[in-house]
Amino acid sequence: MKYIGAHVSTQGGVENAPTNAHAIGANAFALFTKNQRQWFAKPLEPESINLFKERCQQYGFTPDHILPHDSYLINLGHPDDELIKKSRASFEEEMHRCEQLGLQMLNFHPGSHLKQIDIEQCLDRVAESINIALDRTSGVTAVIEDTAGQGSNVGFAFEHLAYIINKVEDKSRVGVCIDPCHTYTAGYDLVGDYDGVMDEFGRIVGFDYLKAVHLNDSKKPLASHVDRHDSIGRGLMGIGFFKRLMQDPRFDDMPIILETPDESLWAEEIETLKTF
Repeated sequence: MKYIGAHVSTQGGVENAPTNAHAIGANAFALFTKNQRQWFAKPLEPESINLFKERCQQYGFTPDHILPHDSYLINLGHPDDELIKKSRASFEEEMHRCEQLGLQMLNFHPGSHLKQIDIEQCLDRVAESINIALDRTSGVTAVIEDTAGQGSNVGFAFEHLAYIINKVEDKSRVGVCIDPCHTYTAGYDLVGDYDGVMDEFGRIVGFDYLKAVHLNDSKKPLASHVDRHDSIGRGLMGIGFFKRLMQDPRFDDMPIILETPDESLWAEEIETLKTF
């Protein structure tokens, strides 16, 4: 079974996310547990935590179909020693917030080398950051999102994801989130060679590590290394790709999350994907 939703608003408190997800016909959702433009936030109020859990139960959302995303400021591969400490502290706080909410995953972009260290050094720092966070938390899986390779971002090659996972000590608490828009613009032709790309992912990373999907069409062409999401079937990937993914059993029983740019279309997109 497919679990489809969107990255919904938490305006007014995290407890509003399940309600917003239910309103668009979702059976999965993503959220920020704090302002994504801040390093740190005031602690979650017990009332918000309890309401979040109550509403998840009310609307039938389970932790394995909810995908929190960390702050955009965090760079777990940062070349600067002081800024990587800040990133690691912020990431640990995000993991603890997930623990408080009873959530099992935290999705994040792996990081950027900022042209100050080489890719392997950056990947080593990302893996070390994950190990530190996992040592200091419990019950939450660190879910690495693939990137388009825009700027100095790492994580655009399947080999990058595999490299990080290989260096994570507790492999039961690390996974991957695939964003087809990122994968496509990173150079993997999901439109022209769906089976080949999926086979390559399975061989290099392994579907055992696949925990979630961010489902977006792309405004930019194959191998452009530019991250610009488009609405489902309205971008360059075409509706046929989305039909194939929705019929692929390897994507069952995990959160499939829309981050498409027109929120007014989310309910329609979810319903369309369900028909596939």
